[in-house]
Amino acid sequence: MYRIVLVFLFSISFLGVNAQERFDVKRPVQGNPFGNAVNDSLGERKSRRVIKNQEAKIQDYKIISRENDTTYVDTTLSIYKEYKFNYLRKDNFELLPFSNIGQTYNSLSYNYSGNNLMPSFGARARHFNYMEIDDINYYHVPTPLTELMYKSAFEQGQLLDAFFTTNTSKQFNFSIAYKGLRSLGKYQHILTSTGNFRFTTNYKTKNDRYHFRGHIVMQDLFNEENGGLKEGDLENFESGNAEYIDRSVFDPEFEDAENILEGKRFHLEHFYNVVQKKDSISNNTFSVGNIISFEDKYYQYKQNTERDEYFGNAFVSSNIKDKVTLEDFYAELNAKYVSNSLGSLKFNIGYNNFNYGYNSLVFLGDEQIINRLKGDVISIGGAYSNKIGEFLLDGSFGLNVSGDLDGNFFNGKAGYNINDDTSLSASINVNSKAPNYNYQLYHSDYLNYNWQNNFDNIQTKQLAFQFLSNKIVNLEADYTTINNYTYFQKEAPDGFVKPYQYDETVNYFRIKASKEFKYRNFALNNTIMYQSVLDGEGVINVPEIVTRNTLYYSNHFFKKALFLQTGVTFSYFTEYNMNAYDPLLAEFYIQNDKKIGGFPRLDFFVNAKIRQTRIYLKAEHFNSSFTGYNYYSTLNVPYRDFAIRFGLVWNFFL
Repeated sequence: MYRIVLVFLFSISFLGVNAQERFDVKRPVQGNPFGNAVNDSLGERKSRRVIKNQEAKIQDYKIISRENDTTYVDTTLSIYKEYKFNYLRKDNFELLPFSNIGQTYNSLSYNYSGNNLMPSFGARARHFNYMEIDDINYYHVPTPLTELMYKSAFEQGQLLDAFFTTNTSKQFNFSIAYKGLRSLGKYQHILTSTGNFRFTTNYKTKNDRYHFRGHIVMQDLFNEENGGLKEGDLENFESGNAEYIDRSVFDPEFEDAENILEGKRFHLEHFYNVVQKKDSISNNTFSVGNIISFEDKYYQYKQNTERDEYFGNAFVSSNIKDKVTLEDFYAELNAKYVSNSLGSLKFNIGYNNFNYGYNSLVFLGDEQIINRLKGDVISIGGAYSNKIGEFLLDGSFGLNVSGDLDGNFFNGKAGYNINDDTSLSASINVNSKAPNYNYQLYHSDYLNYNWQNNFDNIQTKQLAFQFLSNKIVNLEADYTTINNYTYFQKEAPDGFVKPYQYDETVNYFRIKASKEFKYRNFALNNTIMYQSVLDGEGVINVPEIVTRNTLYYSNHFFKKALFLQTGVTFSYFTEYNMNAYDPLLAEFYIQNDKKIGGFPRLDFFVNAKIRQTRIYLKAEHFNSSFTGYNYYSTLNVPYRDFAIRFGLVWNFFL
């Protein structure tokens, strides 16, 4: 591990030293949306005075995904920015948050397509804010860029996401960012404290032959756990009893438990164009590349005293401490050929080493449970993409050919651009992989939470369609079949949570439509989803209807110095057997005894944009007191009450 880290840091330092040569940006002068300036911060400077760039355009501030999809910094204000202004900074239409920011989310819908050949780490309820490799972006900017995001939390806390990136030359960029949260919450013992540190860098030589990029990510996600309200307090909550409007007076199931997920990842990708022929007519390149990635993470649950009525008996009566670790190393060699006529063709061979488990064995009577899952896997894969006129073709595959775990996947996609506004596509995904590690092996100080299983691979097949048109409608549909589906469920209503594998086929269908209607300065933005579990109901539970509708008004004021959006968002999902939450596992489990849902959520917002600053003010769930206190995020865990929250996103350009 340490050798990998040292090589990684040395590479970054070497590239940084050799990338200091300045350059002049040669673009026609455009109107500057950032202020007056006379020079490019990447160009040759005659003084050390910090000055803004008159030539830089907003389109020059590029954001590059792992798949090399490139967008640019967007400082506009829209209803879609409102949907993404949250803890995850993603549209959470298919998620229902718990009462405190930084806690987990209950899923209202599922997408089972995937390209993974390896099982995932457990504690999936802690992973909503855990940044994976595909969540990390890279940047190329003509001048230094800073973004600050702030949002108020619940009781004694706040959320802050600070980001900075700069190019020291046209070839070398780095970025550094940190998202931190602390929030006490309205109920007893649900404090959240999380941190996500990210460092990225990318470099290319002047002749464009060698490309390098990498990132370092360190994350810690801490939650206090209280097990939800006691059964006897549910009536006090739902009746709206004035004595319990102050939620801190409730005595939860327990007030001495906490869990934490921590992880460190070092990731490096680079390639060299052995053959490179680029001109205005043709593009023919052949490159060889390498990927090295190492991740070290652990999940830990701690509790001061045994709670046998909730988790059963324990080996010890105090100082419960469960800790599981995973070390995951991946190395890949690849070759890629790109041409105008044939498209892009890539092949790769990969090596994966995994080490998951605990420091000691467990003995339950005559049964011995091992403490580690360790092994090596060799895989092969490939990808192809091409554009023929307005037709788009894309495909990829992967296969574990040797080692301790079987796995494979296949993706195929075909699309057609009808015009600038309308496109349609169809795709197929086939995947087979081992269940997550915590289904196969788990240790705990609680006797009932110890198991070792030899489950079969989960096999999924998904057929999906998309029709995208802002003028007509955006429509998405998919149909999924799953064999050997794994899930958590209590052995009996008064039993304890265990992993299971379903021996029949699950069939799951969903369709989602979105459309915005505009009249002058008013707009009605609508998203509605219908879904059904055709076979396997009671193993996968989802609401039949999920909808979100926003009526809002937009206009400029003060000679267009201020852009304002204000409106009301209505969110709703139908009643269903919502998954329950297990704080020891940090997993959701199936329950079929109580239906939850059918409550409306109304949010009133006023958002404004002044230059590069977006200001957000929202009255969340303002209908909570007059539509009934029957709202829950999961079994015995209430959803958020009415709250007023404030936040902003501020971009700085030099």
